[in-house]
Amino acid sequence: MRWSPASGTTRWLPRRRRRRWRSPAVVEEKARAPDREEEVVDYEKMAEELQNASPLEIMDRALAEFGNDIAIAFSGAEDVALIEYARLTGRPFRVFSLDTGRLNPETYRYFNEVEKHYNIHIEYMFPDAVEVQALVRNKGLFSFYEDGHQECCRVRKVRPLRRALKGLRAWVTGQRKDQSPGTRAHIPVVQVDPTFEGSDGGAGSLIKWNPVANVDGKDVWNFLRTMEVPVNSLHAKGYVSIGCEPCTRPVLPGQHEREGRWWWEDAKAKECGLHKGNIAQDESQKAGSDGNGDGVAMSSVNGTTDIFKSQAIVNLSRPGIENLLKLENRQDPWLVVLYAPWCRFCQAMEGSYIELAEKLSLSGVKVAKFRADGDEKPFAQQELQLGSFPTILFFPKHASTHIKYPSEKRDVDSLLTFVNALR
Repeated sequence: MRWSPASGTTRWLPRRRRRRWRSPAVVEEKARAPDREEEVVDYEKMAEELQNASPLEIMDRALAEFGNDIAIAFSGAEDVALIEYARLTGRPFRVFSLDTGRLNPETYRYFNEVEKHYNIHIEYMFPDAVEVQALVRNKGLFSFYEDGHQECCRVRKVRPLRRALKGLRAWVTGQRKDQSPGTRAHIPVVQVDPTFEGSDGGAGSLIKWNPVANVDGKDVWNFLRTMEVPVNSLHAKGYVSIGCEPCTRPVLPGQHEREGRWWWEDAKAKECGLHKGNIAQDESQKAGSDGNGDGVAMSSVNGTTDIFKSQAIVNLSRPGIENLLKLENRQDPWLVVLYAPWCRFCQAMEGSYIELAEKLSLSGVKVAKFRADGDEKPFAQQELQLGSFPTILFFPKHASTHIKYPSEKRDVDSLLTFVNALR
């Protein structure tokens, strides 16, 4: 028996086969193997179909599609509405949360209250203790006030989230279009996640559901009051958007809710990295891609913000990569990514590649990048086996050849396995 959101009654509904997004290459392969064929889902079309659907209908659709392979991301704020909508569907659901170690005491108490109210167990994800220790010892407890919040968020939030999502095929967020100026104005109710990977690995392996994308904040609060849902006590103290204690403060009447987060930074880019894909590219940047990571770079791409920026990653020039190709007796093995900064698949693996470089920093393996779009693309295609972006190459020690990474799985563990097998 299942609850039907359309009729408000409980009735028998046929169990639908789960569907998943596939890249064109995988779709072609499936077409040649009918015994393994799966239905391909156009999530852009689905988003259009659900544009005027209620949050309850969208939540029901998400849980029906993915079952135990989907989980709700809960921050301890008004996104508790997602849990209430999930309860109303009558379907089983999972909830996870990121414990950064720097949340307000009120938020921790609220987590406990929510677990008791819904009789659920929240799946908490924690940052790596060694990484947190290194960050604090090197830069102190409040370095984000001086050089921005991204590094701290990457350690305490983004990497734990990446680990959580690697065990899922879809996740549910509480993003709304009215939440953040400049970054969330165009989010769809469902999308292929542009930043993270799911359990199958590779681009397109994770689906992101945003059931309240089209709902105003005041309507969310009306819903919570009507359903008598418990809320974080910080809201009564003027907090609207709630995150870590050092980076969250109350807002004054008339201020936008996002002004209470990272108030010392640019208001147009207030994302911690969990929803990095929201930060829109200029049209000139988009023009350089055909949507498959295999476009021809336009001249305006030269102004694109670079990616893979880390002290652990060597930025190779054309002479540098040519010299690496010529060496017949390398003293160290090299891992090199051929990339274009406008490519969304390159952007999606940025966090994984930086984390990999940091893990390999003391191993003797050099990790590098080479920008292979624009004028460099013909050279990369002829000499470096560039087919599409990103292309990852391994240059073994004491060898004149290089080996192309064959998989679309670009998570840290998969890349590390590849390196360790060849080093």
